[in-house]
Amino acid sequence: MSAPELIRIVSRSSPMALAQVERVRAELSAQHPGIRTEVVPVTTSGDRWMGDLAKLGGKGAFTKEVDAALIAGEADLAVHCVKDVPADRPLPAGTTFAAFLKRDDIRDALIHPGGLTLDELPAGTRIGTSSVRRIAQLAASHPHLECVPMRGNANRRLEKLASGEADALLLAVSGLERIERMDVVTEVLSVDTMCPPIGAGILALQCREDDTATIDAVSGLGDPAAHREATAERMFLHVLQGHCNSPIAGYARAERSGDLSLRARVFTPDGKTVLNAHEWAGPLDPATLGTSVAVALLRQGARELIDHIAH
Repeated sequence: MSAPELIRIVSRSSPMALAQVERVRAELSAQHPGIRTEVVPVTTSGDRWMGDLAKLGGKGAFTKEVDAALIAGEADLAVHCVKDVPADRPLPAGTTFAAFLKRDDIRDALIHPGGLTLDELPAGTRIGTSSVRRIAQLAASHPHLECVPMRGNANRRLEKLASGEADALLLAVSGLERIERMDVVTEVLSVDTMCPPIGAGILALQCREDDTATIDAVSGLGDPAAHREATAERMFLHVLQGHCNSPIAGYARAERSGDLSLRARVFTPDGKTVLNAHEWAGPLDPATLGTSVAVALLRQGARELIDHIAH
């Protein structure tokens, strides 16, 4: 099948999302110089709403309008952060992931204007974040710190920090790299200190299932390790059926040897209960590994813990 002459790429209209699209355009141009690309920006309900995401139906608030443009044929390709794509339900009917790009840094970074590290922050320091994952982990490891609600894209949060709405921020390293703002980082936190969200650092390319020309054109951008890691992580979250108020964290890692592991945690919002699981795939495929880790946490009581959290 001949390659398409034009691929219309739909994306959220935030600076970070558009930077992600530029990465896709550059990689696609390198592989297929003859294909033109056009950006179709949309502003999602998640971008417009600055309140509790649960009131908009959770993380799907960041993907609903993007999916709609793709399904309606207004675009041919969608670029998503995997961490923003709900895994407790299937992708919208008629769509599929054509590729997962090579994974970026999965860690979180602390931004503190005074240059203090997380362990140096004094009691009462206000950390700007609305992430239940970050809030629970800080409650467990640094209970003397105070979390204050803060949403918006990374640039907007940095503006809020500068205006005094918080004393420090936690942001994803991958996002700061994409908008070229690593200069503000005080400390990059280890995954043991702050376990990342499912799908951290992975960009997914979504197409209509029947658009084989576009699928063929973009599938070469995919990274096998990222595909295996994303598959394990998303199956884990699917089996666990966590909602947007569930403090769930975890990451898979594909070694050069081919071995695959998945470490995952489920927290109570106050951080007082932490469930842990860590397994190596061995002969298991990624989806089976994700299922196995989820079952291990369910045996520890994850279902009851998740169901008792309001959403």
